[in-house]
Amino acid sequence: MSHTTQTHPPARTARPARGGGTTRPLPLLVKVLGLGIVAALAVLVTPPLIAQQRWGFLGVFWGVVALLAAVYATKRAVPAKYLVPGVLFLSLLVVYPILMTFQLSTTNYGDGTRTPKEVTISRIIASAAFQGDNARRFTLEVGTTGSVDTGPYTFFLVDQASGDAYAGTEDGLEPLPTDATVTDGRVTAVPGYTMLTKQQINHLSQSGGPLAGFTVPTGESSVITAQGFQAVELTSPLVYDQATDSFTDTRTGDVYTPQRVGDRSYFTDANGARLSSQSWGESIGLDNYKRIFTDATISKNFLGIFAWTVLFAVASVGLSFLLGLVLAVTLNDARMRGQKLYRSILLLPYAIPGFISLMVWSSFYNTDFGLFNELLGTHVNWLGSTALARIAVILTNLWMGFPYMFLVCTGALQAVPSELKEAASIDGASGFTQFRKVTFPLVLVAVAPLLVASFAFNFNNFNAIQLLTEGGPFSASDPTAGGTDILISFTYRLAFGTSAQQIGFASAISVILFILTGVLAAIQFRGTRVLEDVN
Repeated sequence: MSHTTQTHPPARTARPARGGGTTRPLPLLVKVLGLGIVAALAVLVTPPLIAQQRWGFLGVFWGVVALLAAVYATKRAVPAKYLVPGVLFLSLLVVYPILMTFQLSTTNYGDGTRTPKEVTISRIIASAAFQGDNARRFTLEVGTTGSVDTGPYTFFLVDQASGDAYAGTEDGLEPLPTDATVTDGRVTAVPGYTMLTKQQINHLSQSGGPLAGFTVPTGESSVITAQGFQAVELTSPLVYDQATDSFTDTRTGDVYTPQRVGDRSYFTDANGARLSSQSWGESIGLDNYKRIFTDATISKNFLGIFAWTVLFAVASVGLSFLLGLVLAVTLNDARMRGQKLYRSILLLPYAIPGFISLMVWSSFYNTDFGLFNELLGTHVNWLGSTALARIAVILTNLWMGFPYMFLVCTGALQAVPSELKEAASIDGASGFTQFRKVTFPLVLVAVAPLLVASFAFNFNNFNAIQLLTEGGPFSASDPTAGGTDILISFTYRLAFGTSAQQIGFASAISVILFILTGVLAAIQFRGTRVLEDVN
């Protein structure tokens, strides 16, 4: 009897149809957790944004949440799943800072102009206020819904005579929330607020602190201000009329209206006398940009510093690339022994943090005990002469930059096909001709974008100047522009080197530098198009 054995093909695991079917548990869990974290974060930041009336940020935040949910909660729009993260990070880390810097450049924001006009008006009233015979006194506690160091702050007040409790901000006085806790005539806890300790209140109330000059308006000419760890209601002879945007001194009848002086506004009378030295933050349009090109202090030095900035960037990139290429070619020769050891040694300057190298090199140029004068047996003031200081800056930047160029040139050389060199050798080309006609053009194709990026970096290389020479040497006739100042260090000194920081003005200069760097980089990229024909 013969037996026929029937064989059955192995069972195939059913695969879900494309675009449908089941989803693996782990990716689904990651997706749910990710979307849940984003949604929870949105819920968490919503109350503070509403409290601060930041409606634009609130709308954008929830718009991003809706976009992420629409893209990742479905199986559609697969390309968007890869594009959305990059676009969001590009918008957050590049586009948004640029837009905010430009917006800030159209204001006069800085020391003395950090507060809005409404707060300045309250402080002017408070500065002229005095304590009347029947002035109300309060116990004082301070709380915040934000950071302890930056606020916003709220005064929690209890009237010592009537026992009535209030919450006071720079917008005015309001009844105390019903869920607040009052113990022994003091507000001890308010839901949603962090209560400050006496040490924190004392620290923040010192001159220049965020609580210094903090007042709560209670009427047209009265405010509540802190006196130690208590508060008192003061009456001011100044009355502010919002309709006419003017102050009236009830003692003299003088009227004070806002007048622009430079980039700031002050309340002045008909003769130009200021009511107060306090100003406020406001939009001033393109005045900061006009100042860059019309201020004699800036314009007389701008062209010279711009030329030196370009020379510094070109020399730093060109010399470091040339030295790195020579070393890379030398160590790329197969006949060279100990290549790994030499390459490791040459990369050591790249491994040392830049600010440490700059500080060490600054000591090398010391006139009395510097390394160079000790080795050469001289007494040269390297940083006291503009020419020598510029040479010192370029030499130091060469030391810091050549290992990077050596690294990228080594990689580019090793990527050049050996067949091309052999073909050139068969055609009778010498070693130098092979390098000039074959190797070097191919190396340039690989490193040209990196050279443009290095130029852009050195064009704004603030650390190399500030840590080495601080922009000096300076002349007695012009202490604002130093011999080694590049544009970024020069403008930093103009904006922050004085007693008052001019952040709005510094933002305008940053926008100008951004445009200059972009234009120069575009020109360089346009010039490298000729390398596209290299095969």
